Amino acid sequence: MASGGGVEEVSNKQVILKDYVSGFPKESDMYLNTSGTIKLKVPEGSNAILVKNLYLSCDPYMRPRMRQPIPGNESYVEPFKPGSPIAGYGVAKVLDSGHPNFKKGDLVWGLTGWEEYSLITTTERLFKIHHTDVPLSYYTGLLGMPGMTAYAGFYEICSPKKGEHVFISAASGAVGQLVGQFAKLLGCYVVGSAGSKEKVDLLKNKFGFNEAFNYKEEPDLRAALKRYFPEGIDIYFENVGGKMLDAVLLNMRAHGRFAVCGMISQYNLEHPEGVHNLMTVIGKQVRMEGFMVFEYYHLYPKFLELVLPHIKEGKITYVEDVAEGLESAPAALIGLFTGRNVGKQVVVVARE
Repeated sequence: MASGGGVEEVSNKQVILKDYVSGFPKESDMYLNTSGTIKLKVPEGSNAILVKNLYLSCDPYMRPRMRQPIPGNESYVEPFKPGSPIAGYGVAKVLDSGHPNFKKGDLVWGLTGWEEYSLITTTERLFKIHHTDVPLSYYTGLLGMPGMTAYAGFYEICSPKKGEHVFISAASGAVGQLVGQFAKLLGCYVVGSAGSKEKVDLLKNKFGFNEAFNYKEEPDLRAALKRYFPEGIDIYFENVGGKMLDAVLLNMRAHGRFAVCGMISQYNLEHPEGVHNLMTVIGKQVRMEGFMVFEYYHLYPKFLELVLPHIKEGKITYVEDVAEGLESAPAALIGLFTGRNVGKQVVVVARE
């Protein structure tokens, strides 16, 4: 720890992307840089904020950001820069601020770097944390971007009604577990798919889904869905794409709705799989809509109003998979694509 001209300078461990990734990502595509330093002060005249990162969020959308941009086929999020720290959602504490909306000691959630300390220059999508009577890590999941994703996708895109039949893929993940609980609170019949017995048990016993199944044990996904939805599906919350999407298309009811949130089965493929049963959307008059969570951030106060009382009353529960230390972040991120995580994947950089 050095101090130059009265400004404290500290070492700043960072997770760096080595190079663009094609195919399945590996831990060795990232490395821990321990030689960097950072001044614990915002540059004079800047309206940036300097934060100490506490919790980092591992999310599937980060995989497309590791890909080399192809002109005309750009991802909806800017790619990471090889040689620079990875960035993502996190929870942090403000150490110094040149911005009128943030002051030293504030807790925030939003986009930050995969490092111990970050200088954040774009503060538009940073949210101040006012409710600290829930675990702070919840702001990487339940009360952060994944929570807002579940809320916007289910309520805004799907216009759900009591008694409707809801299917959620990747249902025990950061978003799926919450969509299922929202649907149950509304009085829907809810089924989820996941990739292990442990996750299926979690869906039924902890999150209160009516039914759940392990897609890896179903040789015929269409038949599996027919078994759980003999009368068809009203709402499909899409997280996986591929074969599951094709099977769902054959099991939709008239005027069904799809919230297309993600397609994790396709993120590591050089050539995405095609969809074969798309014609069913015509006869069944099905509406499929993709969405970006940041288009709905203006609803965040409304979301908190709905969800905080439910958490305090124990009506909404949340499961996290916690990895300790910045050095564990690369393995935690890659674990998302093999289904290693159980619940929302969080990395603890520092607890305070």
